[in-house]
Amino acid sequence: MIAKERRRVLIGSPIRQKPEILEHFLSSLLRLEHNHLEVCYFFVDDNNDEQSSSQLSRFMRETNHVVIHSAQNDDYDYIRNETTHYWNEPLIWKVADYKNKIIQYALDLQFDYLFLVDSDLLLAPQTLNHLIATDKEIISEIFWTRWQPDARPQPQVWLKDEYTQYEQSAGETLEEAQKEQRYQQFVSRLMEPGVYEVGGLGACTLINRQALIRGVNYKRIYNLSFWGEDRHFSIRAAALGFTLYVDTHYPAYHIYRESDLHNAKLFLQATEEITSIPKITLSQFEEHAESCLSQVTAATDTARPSLTLTMVLRNEGNRYLRQVLEQHRRYIDQAVIIDDASTDNTLDICMEALKGVPLRLIRNESSLFHNEIELRQLQWRETLNVHPEWILNLDGDEWFESAFVGGLPAMLEQQDFDLFCFRLYDFWNETHYREDEYWSSHKYYRPFLLRYRPDVNYYWKERAQHCGRFPANVFELPHHLSAIRLKHYGWAKPEYRLEKHKRYQQLDPEAKFGWKEQYSSILDDSPALVEWVE
Repeated sequence: MIAKERRRVLIGSPIRQKPEILEHFLSSLLRLEHNHLEVCYFFVDDNNDEQSSSQLSRFMRETNHVVIHSAQNDDYDYIRNETTHYWNEPLIWKVADYKNKIIQYALDLQFDYLFLVDSDLLLAPQTLNHLIATDKEIISEIFWTRWQPDARPQPQVWLKDEYTQYEQSAGETLEEAQKEQRYQQFVSRLMEPGVYEVGGLGACTLINRQALIRGVNYKRIYNLSFWGEDRHFSIRAAALGFTLYVDTHYPAYHIYRESDLHNAKLFLQATEEITSIPKITLSQFEEHAESCLSQVTAATDTARPSLTLTMVLRNEGNRYLRQVLEQHRRYIDQAVIIDDASTDNTLDICMEALKGVPLRLIRNESSLFHNEIELRQLQWRETLNVHPEWILNLDGDEWFESAFVGGLPAMLEQQDFDLFCFRLYDFWNETHYREDEYWSSHKYYRPFLLRYRPDVNYYWKERAQHCGRFPANVFELPHHLSAIRLKHYGWAKPEYRLEKHKRYQQLDPEAKFGWKEQYSSILDDSPALVEWVE
């Protein structure tokens, strides 16, 4: 029996890099798994300092099949700082020429694949094997970058033109709100592990031999004004008949700024210790370094068990949302928020108020509130996807009294209880809560804080409304009734009450899921109120 010939992969990179970043990059390459593959390296050494060049030389001495091409260094300025990287046209096309040199080497030596990787990226060990297994002619592994310090992290892939990241048909006119909505749909899709068709890609790209032979390259297209060699590569590839793809199973870590280095070692350590990386959270809309590390939470140490805030929101922007999130951000470790087709600035407030907190934000195109069980199950699934330890499930108009902050660490660290229940007080104005025969929820305890147990078979109360925020069987877990109180401001203004009254009339006109008399009492003129004392 004739043994199957091993496929050959060339890993290539033009390198002009700072020594510490380069060290992490080379370490990342050495960890790549390459079962039944012959891996070779081709580096264009364009460094302007001896230490970086020495690192490449040492890599060549200690690793098999390494070629280093020394560029004719013209000492051009490539400025990188904590703001951004500064590129100009001559520099872009110099790098494009280096990439084409690597392509030609791959063609001449008849490699089956070329894997072009920028020298400021760190890769999960599974990346190369996985990309080859997708069986795509051209595919990139995703990474996310905050291109400006105050900007939201964005992927290195796009849908069309220079960097358009939302769908738009030919001749279609979109308002800014529609563009934002479609952008959110695009990036939300990329947060799910999968392989997706895109219009442009770069920096971490696997190209098979068929595409190389057909002529994909980084040469400038003379009648195209788009900025950057990756645009010209992507357009040429599409014109040659190739579809471009991005994989999102093993996101790379981008050391775009030196300040990103403080998490690079943790990323390498964490990805070394696990066999797969969970999906990316919408923390990538908030903190680049944290977003990469949030994928491997299980491998990092924390001072106490982590707390994940989860919420379902719809049009909370002009209410208490900002105040609520500013309260919660003091003690949460990450957040999972379902935006149920809001038409206001709810999404923006979430991103602003939770800046720096790992955030997974899922936006529904159309509201699911008419079938709450579907909405809550979606919330539950997305929360589990970030591998929570403790889950705090609250609405956008609820927050605890001040005693909660001091008492929380003991709740999270103890081992006797997996569920904490609290009394919920329905405020009818800023200072008073309602208490009468129809409004006495504060006399009962409800579950809001849950330790997730993966070995428990959770099930839900299957009903369209009032199905509960957690699965129905959480009370089978050891639980504790806390004396700390929870404040609810969803009824605190007349317009809120009128809106909710209309909503219940529409969603539950026969009170199948609620209490008809309570629905009617929402609009009472003179309800019994009690002053809140904290």
